Parts: sequence; C-alpha cells; structure tokens
Amino acid sequence: MNAVDFAAARNLKRLKYVVCLRNARAEGDGIARHYIGLENVEPWTGKLVQPAANISENSLAMEGESTSSTFEVGDVLFGKLRPYLAKVWVAEFPGRSTTELLVMQPRDVDAPFLRYVLLNRTFIDAVDASTFGSKMPRADWDFIGNMPIPVPGLHVQRRIARFLDRQTASIDALVCAKQRQLDLISEKRKAMIAAAVTRGLDPGAPMRDSGVPWLGAVPAHWQIERARWLFRERDVRSETGEEEMLTVSHLTGVTPRSEKDVNMFEAETNEGYKVCLPGDLVINTLWAWMGAMGVAPMKGIVSPAYNVYEAGPRLESSYVDLLVRLPVFAREVTRYSKGVWSSRLRLYPEGFFETCLPVPPLEEQRAVVVHIAREIAKLNGFRDATGRTIELLKERRSALIAAAVTGQIDIGAAA
Repeated sequence: MNAVDFAAARNLKRLKYVVCLRNARAEGDGIARHYIGLENVEPWTGKLVQPAANISENSLAMEGESTSSTFEVGDVLFGKLRPYLAKVWVAEFPGRSTTELLVMQPRDVDAPFLRYVLLNRTFIDAVDASTFGSKMPRADWDFIGNMPIPVPGLHVQRRIARFLDRQTASIDALVCAKQRQLDLISEKRKAMIAAAVTRGLDPGAPMRDSGVPWLGAVPAHWQIERARWLFRERDVRSETGEEEMLTVSHLTGVTPRSEKDVNMFEAETNEGYKVCLPGDLVINTLWAWMGAMGVAPMKGIVSPAYNVYEAGPRLESSYVDLLVRLPVFAREVTRYSKGVWSSRLRLYPEGFFETCLPVPPLEEQRAVVVHIAREIAKLNGFRDATGRTIELLKERRSALIAAAVTGQIDIGAAA
C-alpha cells in the first residue's frame, strides 16, 4: 500500500453515510425465507455456525419472535444485542433474521471490508460501551450509525478484504486444529474415566460377564449389586432452610448454588428442603435421564423434589461420583424412569434401587479415584495449554484485522 492509499485508509466517515439501514419486515411470502437468529452467527469470525445449505426447514418457522427483518444478498448483518459477542455476517442468500440483527445495505463501502471494520475490537468495544439494559444489553442504531469508520477507496477496501480473507483463513484453520485437539482431550478423558471405573486398573486381571448390559465384562473378583443393597434413602428436612443450597447438574454434578451464575425461581423460604451430608448421592429426579446426579461435597440442602441417598460401607463416595456421572449410567437409569415423554422422565427411588452397580473392593475404588485424579491433572495441563494457544491465535486475528482496516499494515508488502 503506497502513501496515497495509506492516507486514504485513514479517511473516516460515519457508518450511516456509507450504508442504508433496511427496516423491511417479513410478511406474507417473506415468511418462507430462511431465518437467521443470533445463534446462527459465530462470534468474531463473520461466519454462519451452520452452512446455509444445512439450515433446517425448522428455521422457516418463527421461534419466539412475532416479526423478523428481511435481508438480501450482500447485506451486512450486525448483532445489536450483547454486541460484545461481535456477531457480523455478510448475507450469502436472501432471507430473514431476528430483529436483534441490524440489516445494513452497503452503498459506498465494500461489504467484505465492512464486515472486517465491524469486527474491529475498537469498534465492538465502543458499541458495547453504549449499551443500555443490564440483563439484555443492547446498542441502538442512533449510536452505531454515528460511529466513524475508515473508508479508503473501493480498490483499497477490496485489497484489504482479500488480504484478511487469506490471513484469517490461515489462523482459523489453526484454531480449528487446536479445537480438535481439545475435543480429543475431552474424549480421552471420558474414555479413561469409563475404563477405570468399570474395568479397573489392572489390564491383566481375569474378566467375567457381569450379566448387566451397560457394564459388560468386569474383573472377575468384583461384585455386582442392586442399588437397593448399597444405598439408603435419606429424607431429612431442614428446619431453618439456612444451610448451603446445592444444585445438581449433568455438567458439574453437585455444587453450591452460590458458585453458579443462574437465574432461577427461588422460594420465599428453604424450610423443608432436603438435607444432604458430605458423600451423599443426590439425584435430580426430573433430569436424571440427562445425568443430573452426583455426590455432595459438603453438607447442604437441595430441592425437596430431588432424592438423596446415603451410600453404605462398601462404597467410596468419590468412586460413586465417578460412576453415576458416566453417560452410560445415565442411559441405564432411563430404563427405570417413569413418564410418557422422554423429556419428562422421572427417576424415583424404586427405579433407582433396581439398577445394578459394580462393587470393587474398597482399596481398588480408592486406587481408581487416585489414578483418575492424576490422569485428569495431566489432561487438564494439555487442555489449558491448548486453550491458551487458541486465545493467542484469536488475539492475533483481532490485532491483524484492526491493523489492516486502519491502514497500519502495508498490504502490498504483507501480501
């Protein structure tokens, strides 16, 4: 980029003078257009989460909105709800979108270049600082339209966009490769836990058929017992409701509600909630089929709709936590749950007590727990290092876009 082009790249114009805001709403035949919601736009990349060809027919139906905006090929869509997510997309087909996406028709600016301008972190940060509303922060067009943006000549814009297309594609490929590594680490973690919990740590141990389909073969010296002989239901109610409130999730097991950022209904009093002690198994009756169960790490209280079980002396609580949080165990308890609809199944005590569990010797249970903790620590190290690399790549991408659209890079030399 020569000196003249560099100077042109610094020419600033207000956004509203280089685009025309579309305010058309989908009516009648317009409803047949493919629908794009905020969830369909990937943050910070300007890409659809799913290719247009794969947008399901369900996207033709309105979901939670009475109106939608229409857009045409080449329009630039910008997310005004939670703008810090940086959701920007250049339309590749005519369609309709949530009204939380501003639809801009470029006039004196190249659409691919404008996409990168809007993805510039400086632009995003300025728009985000203008938002109103705490739970659903939004920016408005009056502010966004008055934002100054660099508008060099069209030939310069196109050169910058082509340069950034190449460079960001290379970075995105590296991010995808690193993300695949994270996925592999996650799968390895799941497989390692499942193998240790259901097969033990000695690969040479004699095996036998457990007679339980979800378990398959287990070490010959392990016992198999129904839950009714291993657990006792605990139904003790809080008199004050002042104990630590615990939640049960399929993702995190049993954790204090104070550690979770949740917006949910809270009763006026927690009196009568069920008390659980450290090491108790807590099962979310309604979501057990999803794996919402685990062992309480502390004394606390849980919803009276949950079930609490005290483990007998033959079980190590940490081993139980690993066992019941296996996805295959969640599928097993589904067989004993009651309900007409799969999404409304409930696991009551009489159903849980019918499940069969492996019971290794206590020493082996403890050894499995120690082994898994050690291996998870190693995997977490790899995961964290890979995550840091991804963040660095994303920062590099963001810095490159900012430098290119503001004329701080000699595109001719960089290309």
